[in-house]
Amino acid sequence: MEIAKSLQQIPSSYIREILAAASDKNVISLAGGLPDEKTFPIDLMKPMLESLSDMTEVFQYGATAGYGPLLESLGDYYQLPESHIAMICTGSQQGLDLIARAYIDPNDTVVMEAPSYLGAMQVFGLVQANIVTVPQTECGPDLDALEVVFFEQSPKMFYAVPDFHNPTGVCWSLETRQRVAELCIKYNVALIEDAPYRELRFSGDAIPLTSDFCPDHSIVLRSFSKIASPGLRMGAVTGKRAYLEPLIKVKQGADLHSSVPMQALLLGLLQHDNFELHIDKIRALYKTRYQKLFAELQRQLPETCELKAVDGGMFVWLSLPECDTFALAKTLLANGVAVVPSPVFYPAHDKAKAALRLNFTNATPDELEEAVKRLAKVLQEQVVHFPFSETMHS
Repeated sequence: MEIAKSLQQIPSSYIREILAAASDKNVISLAGGLPDEKTFPIDLMKPMLESLSDMTEVFQYGATAGYGPLLESLGDYYQLPESHIAMICTGSQQGLDLIARAYIDPNDTVVMEAPSYLGAMQVFGLVQANIVTVPQTECGPDLDALEVVFFEQSPKMFYAVPDFHNPTGVCWSLETRQRVAELCIKYNVALIEDAPYRELRFSGDAIPLTSDFCPDHSIVLRSFSKIASPGLRMGAVTGKRAYLEPLIKVKQGADLHSSVPMQALLLGLLQHDNFELHIDKIRALYKTRYQKLFAELQRQLPETCELKAVDGGMFVWLSLPECDTFALAKTLLANGVAVVPSPVFYPAHDKAKAALRLNFTNATPDELEEAVKRLAKVLQEQVVHFPFSETMHS
């Protein structure tokens, strides 16, 4: 049986493939966006886990939108306006898939930053969207380019990760968020704000969501994978009721509802007295990991590489002299370190600037130091042909 044409056009996930190769115990992986297993709040979840055996109602079919007590709690947790609702999905990735299937017809235009999240490109590719990209700056999307695209192409939606962007780690400035919201309202473009890393800020003050400035023109994707556990497969989508009701209809046909016992478990975790302390511990751990990786990169890599500081999230973006980054990643893997090359994050690989995405959350400080040592050695041999410097441009 021939597979659908839309699927034939979607390449297999390079990140999935490299993570499989990186399972070798001799490889240090900076490739995946994996949280550290030591951060999983098993102790905080134990009381609810033990209570589930007495909650027979959560083992019955449930409402498609989600477990009522959890939805009510999230409404308060996110301070949703009265006109807005939440729905639970099997990871925020499903929420993105539901949005695409509910709203995108073949050749509808979707705008993204370049580079952008690989999983979003795959989702929009499956519904045969016309993906148009705008460049990214240190403060977020190039606003002039964004307005030109909005004006000339009348896109249906703009997908973005404003907080600690995957893959670059960029966090949009307040001014950028306000301007993007203005443009979405002016040109009637729906903002799809993906916020999986928002709670992982370890430096600086929190900035309002971009959707706070255009609440009736936006849908927000929330994830619990980074602050609870990826294995729970719990995410949430929030937005005005008129935007979310079509998603609920699509989800009904997809899986009826997400796991109700897992929703009850998540509610117990969110209501635990020590949950905020748990989040603080994750931030502190990831800050030390980030500082270690950043310091080693500054110390060991040449001036021809460019590194930008980040204030949170899970990734740093290492810009390189022009080279074949796929070949470089393959060589690095053979030398015991796994990374993700930049073309993976562009709809058109030939438009990508040479860079590597490096994850710092799932390796120990010693592993991070050794990984940079291996990275530096390969770069010196294959990419950069002059001596190392004690400092790096940033």
